[in-house]
Amino acid sequence: MMKTWQTKSGHRIVRVLTGRSNVFLLTNGKKNILIDTSPEFMRKLLQKRLNKLNINHIDYLILTHSHFDHANNAAWIKEKFNALVIIHREEASFLTSGEMTIPGGTNFITRMMVHLLAKSLSDAFKCSPCEYDLLVDDQFDLSNIGFNAFILHTPGHSPGSVSVVVDNELAVVGDCMFGVFPGTVFPPFADDAGQVVQSWGRLLETGCRVFLPSHGSGNNRLLVQRDFDKRKPSSNSYPTG
Repeated sequence: MMKTWQTKSGHRIVRVLTGRSNVFLLTNGKKNILIDTSPEFMRKLLQKRLNKLNINHIDYLILTHSHFDHANNAAWIKEKFNALVIIHREEASFLTSGEMTIPGGTNFITRMMVHLLAKSLSDAFKCSPCEYDLLVDDQFDLSNIGFNAFILHTPGHSPGSVSVVVDNELAVVGDCMFGVFPGTVFPPFADDAGQVVQSWGRLLETGCRVFLPSHGSGNNRLLVQRDFDKRKPSSNSYPTG
């Protein structure tokens, strides 16, 4: 089911796809940015939803990271819509090769899954290779293309994971957070769990009140703040408002 959020400056964020992996469209009425692409088996539904929204051009495709359930339709989007592909520098080689590393588990069950299945999962979850156009480092400003928004490096789930912050009101956060488990936004898989929490701190500094993950429903600031306060190292200091 598609859902829409609108920010103070009139930017619209539409959740185009849900299910295996969320896909979001950010639009200012003139230019369109797609955020992630879902796995390959959802391509027909993605096309159907874009048609329903009357989207016949996509100016930019932002990939929150290079894992198959986020990037496996990237080459198709690039070719069909002539979209410029944006990805973090740390993820670029994975996107162009189609290879994927499996992040570690963050709880007993997911650690066991990775331990037992990492090699087979890595082979099964390869992506269709895609060439990138623009690389992100720490931040990437989108104001020069008409959006009061920026891309923020939020590593932890993977080294080059990024989030898209719109009007400092709403952030599309990839797998930096999940919206699946009651009472927590902590992802079940991450390369570096400590970095995940630090990235939450960076996102809280933006002032955003809504955080839209790639899996599950949106998280409000209060939930993120509570989880951050519970997990952050005592030496860190971040906003509490």
